[in-house]
Amino acid sequence: MSPYAWTWVAVAAAAALAFLTKYAGHVVPEAWLENPRVHRVAGFVTVGLLAALFATQALASGSTIVVDARVAAVAVAAVLLWRRAPFIVVVIAAAAVAAGLRLLGWG
Repeated sequence: MSPYAWTWVAVAAAAALAFLTKYAGHVVPEAWLENPRVHRVAGFVTVGLLAALFATQALASGSTIVVDARVAAVAVAAVLLWRRAPFIVVVIAAAAVAAGLRLLGWG
């Protein structure tokens, strides 16, 4: 089998897995989902996935860890969120910091 054919096998397998996962979500008994432990675990999984997404987007470039303007922008956003600034202000300030640092040649 050619490498091109294996690609389509992988795509079909991924599609079938996605379908089965969604289907399983519909057939799980509702009583299982009302368990407090399930709610706690779902919250932890959400936080873990968002942390992983943040780490890969803000601190990585390819397979290396990079400290550049994105890190400073995230730090500014974190401080502004901690100080309870409106979200639009946080976004604009973080973008301005990243743009300014890149204009100065960092990152």
